[in-house]
Amino acid sequence: MKIRFNYSTFLFLLLSGSIFSQTTLDSISIKASFNFGKSVAVFGGSVSVIPESDSAKVLWEKHLGLTITNYGVPGAGFSSLQGKSMQQQVDEAGVFDIYILWASTNDYTNNREVGSYIDYTEFDNYNAEKLTTQAGGINYCIKKIYEINPNATIYFFTSSKAFNDRGAYDPFYTEGMVQHVDMQKMICELHGIPVLDQFLLGGYNIYNKDLYYRDPIHMNVLGYKKLGELQVSFLAFP
Repeated sequence: MKIRFNYSTFLFLLLSGSIFSQTTLDSISIKASFNFGKSVAVFGGSVSVIPESDSAKVLWEKHLGLTITNYGVPGAGFSSLQGKSMQQQVDEAGVFDIYILWASTNDYTNNREVGSYIDYTEFDNYNAEKLTTQAGGINYCIKKIYEINPNATIYFFTSSKAFNDRGAYDPFYTEGMVQHVDMQKMICELHGIPVLDQFLLGGYNIYNKDLYYRDPIHMNVLGYKKLGELQVSFLAFP
């Protein structure tokens, strides 16, 4: 008997919890993923690299058989003004099947300019002065990855909510991090890059933050496990 699975079926099973509790079903559905068994490079700030984040990545390895190399550095952001920026991380990368740009909160918390979706693109003749903006940094990373590997598959994880101030979690606070998240998604639309909106879909709020966060910005092991299940569903069938 031939068994077929589509994304809707997978998502239903994920949300019901069964995809992570039934080994046989997991094997049948996940191994059909185009991304099963591939190599992955991850770029980001502390949210992508702290030890607690391993509870998310272990799910990538367990369910998708991914081989992960993490270039993330605490304090990094897309702006060239941010510590060891994600631009610098990408510069050091080799050839992988998949590249994940995992946005942090650092561009927001350090008041880096959001910029315009055309920063450091063909539309402004790759103006290097725009590499200080979040948008310019994102566009640089995408361009550089394709130079390293023209066959690259790139995925984008948006910034997750934080609880250090109202702007870090309120999507209707116009001066908040939502500006950065909206720009992240806009640039992904420009380049046709699949994006996981962790700010919207993560499921974190002021009522459960003490359960899932170790501090106002970083999740604990349980929080990353929750996020990891969402990431697996996205990576399996983006």
